[in-house]
Amino acid sequence: MGVCGWLKKSKEEIKEIFDFCEGYKEFLNRSKTEREAVSCLRDLLLKSGFEEGKVGEKFFKVNRGKELIAFREGREGISSGLNIIVAHIDAPRLDLKQNPLYEDVDLALLRTHYYGGIKKYQWVTIPLAIHGTVVRSDGRHLDLVIGEDQSDPVFSIDDLLPHLSKKVQDEKKAFEAVEGEKLVVLFGSMPLKGEEKEGVKKGILKLLSDSYGMTEDDFVSAEIEIVPAFKAQDVGLDRSMIGAYGQDDRACAYPLVRALLDACSPRRCCVAIFCDKEEIGSEGNTGMKSNFLKLFLYELLEAFGVSPTDFALEKTLFNSKAISADVNGAINPAFQDVHERQNACFLGHGVCISKYTGHGGKIGASDAHAEYVAKIRGLFDRENVIWQAAELGKVDEGGGGTVAKYLAVHGVEIIDCGVPLLAMHSPFEISSKLDVFETFRAYKVFLES
Repeated sequence: MGVCGWLKKSKEEIKEIFDFCEGYKEFLNRSKTEREAVSCLRDLLLKSGFEEGKVGEKFFKVNRGKELIAFREGREGISSGLNIIVAHIDAPRLDLKQNPLYEDVDLALLRTHYYGGIKKYQWVTIPLAIHGTVVRSDGRHLDLVIGEDQSDPVFSIDDLLPHLSKKVQDEKKAFEAVEGEKLVVLFGSMPLKGEEKEGVKKGILKLLSDSYGMTEDDFVSAEIEIVPAFKAQDVGLDRSMIGAYGQDDRACAYPLVRALLDACSPRRCCVAIFCDKEEIGSEGNTGMKSNFLKLFLYELLEAFGVSPTDFALEKTLFNSKAISADVNGAINPAFQDVHERQNACFLGHGVCISKYTGHGGKIGASDAHAEYVAKIRGLFDRENVIWQAAELGKVDEGGGGTVAKYLAVHGVEIIDCGVPLLAMHSPFEISSKLDVFETFRAYKVFLES
């Protein structure tokens, strides 16, 4: 365990860290879904002179509103390979089912299907908001955000009172105490005047029609996410930490976009990838397993006068260096025994590099070569980036995976590097402001190098 990073900072540097994290908190508040994150990233890039779609010195492309890849030209051109950093912008949550609305015991309820690895009991009895996109049969889009404004209603999932939960919940394992099908959202309780049969449901449908022009059938072609209703907040009397939903992995996405914008005269061409679906295995046509990156690079090669063949693409990737920008689990003061302290990361000790992730015998890992780890370590030391090295928990405790292996398969040198978090995958994750800022500095010097 090294020295706490705050001890290495002057008053002026601490102010810089706090100022940077105000922008980060704003980003978190605006980016509770992957679509919203792309929209926010797009705004930041356009404001800084990036062009959308048109290949040039600074440009980006968006894939179906849920994935974004940005490019910035370097002094050496594309022949020597790329400096790539990839973060993901999806987060664990609850999704509405396609036919979610029903009435029971005079309550209107919404059925959900959880997305990613969550502890289901953490999602009950907290204020929830609705974010999403409804696409009507004629192709018109309706964007919904309910529960974020002070005047908005919020939503909740009921839990069982302790007086009655002994047999139903208390004697079960924590994972089984709240079943997935019981994660139903309280949506209303007032029946439509004069309607006795499913009157509450009909009242809700009338409100949806009057307020949003939405019918029950529109749920079928909608992507509506249930997320915590609270905003990012300072944590601790000294305001040194941030508590918020979705910091895995937006704690890396924001430092990445800022690093891309702020990098000074990068030597090599830079690519920043903000992908979707990491929390469910990088599947689908907006995850890292899709061909969006390949199509992006084909166009890039052609713009640089290189024949866009598979060989040219693979050669470019083989010569590239990369960071998988993803978080790690900081040592929890109350549950230290799941970590091996000598190889654990600590809040406030800087950006965390992880040579490998995976589980058990490094299953599912992209194990960075020692030579590449040495280059990253040397770069961070030269630029006085505060960093630490860790793996995710004890060998047989569990583990996790990142998108690193999906670039490594092309021969890209890659290592995981990101922000340590407490309460990862919970509705209120905790980060250190110092770690977020040092992650920004780490990405910036990597893109410049």
